[in-house]
Amino acid sequence: MHDAALERPWRHDARAASLVGLAHLTSHFFQMLLPPIYPALMHEFGIGYTQAGFLATVFFTISSSGQALAGFVVDRAGAYRVLLLGLGLLVAAGLMLAMSHSYGGLVATAALAGAGNAMFHPADFTILNRRVSPARLGHAFALHALSGNLGWAAGAAFMAAVSAAAGWHVAGLGAALVALASLLFLLTQSASLDAAGQPGAGKLARSGTAAATPDGQFAFLGSLTVWLCFAFFFLATGAGGILQNFAPALLAHVYGVTLAAGAVCLTAYLLGSACGTVLGGFVAGHERRSERVVAVALCSAAAIALLLSTALLPALLLAPAMFLVGVGSGTASPSRDLLVRQAATSQFGAASFGRVYGFVYAGLDSGLAVAPLLVGQLLDRDDFRAGLMTIAALQVGAVLVALRVGRRL
Repeated sequence: MHDAALERPWRHDARAASLVGLAHLTSHFFQMLLPPIYPALMHEFGIGYTQAGFLATVFFTISSSGQALAGFVVDRAGAYRVLLLGLGLLVAAGLMLAMSHSYGGLVATAALAGAGNAMFHPADFTILNRRVSPARLGHAFALHALSGNLGWAAGAAFMAAVSAAAGWHVAGLGAALVALASLLFLLTQSASLDAAGQPGAGKLARSGTAAATPDGQFAFLGSLTVWLCFAFFFLATGAGGILQNFAPALLAHVYGVTLAAGAVCLTAYLLGSACGTVLGGFVAGHERRSERVVAVALCSAAAIALLLSTALLPALLLAPAMFLVGVGSGTASPSRDLLVRQAATSQFGAASFGRVYGFVYAGLDSGLAVAPLLVGQLLDRDDFRAGLMTIAALQVGAVLVALRVGRRL
């Protein structure tokens, strides 16, 4: 099959990957729209950990279901248009937070942000697979994952700092302006992102039998490999979602440190994940068996998470330990994305990128939706060590599924 991306020089690959990275950074920025201000919201509205976790559940439930649908829209209407729609919905979510004066307003904020977040993975990966040379996809996926980690870190720092200085309403308005700036900039970049205008795009869109008939459009749902990829994301990101939402509280109660110290440990985890992602990009480019990279990286992260749950580490080692958990999770990211690409192209061809990525990455959002709600109930019963053990168990489960995927390819 001829792929126009094969003929593109590195600077065009780098530009497309960087622009997609900016969009992905913005989406992850909004995944941290609410968690950093949970303490303020819990105090103002008199809610507990379970109700706070429910906001994350709303966000990721809508993102999960919307993501699966967005994949079909991407394949028919184009990834670039869907990407812009997602940014517009994030602008609306920030404005909704700024205007909220009840718990219901917070739920509406989470719903809007989740709908916006649903657009990015199917759009992002379709653009990358069609606009970046196959030989550079490992690095492009690493940049994509790295931008997401940076978005988490930026969102957490921004929301916490602006909320402390001017209140969470102002922080919501500021977040809306961040998404608006990204939207306006990417509106000027259609030449680099709109695959519909790319030479050979029509041929690429018609390749593969999955798109030939209406029944063929849903053929991927009969693939055990696709369902295993869904399960992998559900387990792996459920573990990460627990840390993102509750790491400060978990460490504060298990080790007796302050919430501020716990927040520093969360930052260390996010930075470690970013560093691991950079490393993972190089590893993915040299190791063809992606599932092996995923297994080693996530097993390392799980072992450290299990060690944290014992409450035996000195407080001074908490931040380094969280950093290493992040390194393990981040190193697995580019290889997991290549694993999904192998699963998509081995059976359904390039025409199915949007729907396969949309469905598989719905598992990511499903894990992020369910895990905070379940662990929030553990925390409301003061069972904080069980929360840390749950993280390790989910990561081990993800390893087992990844190895099964690798055996089927």
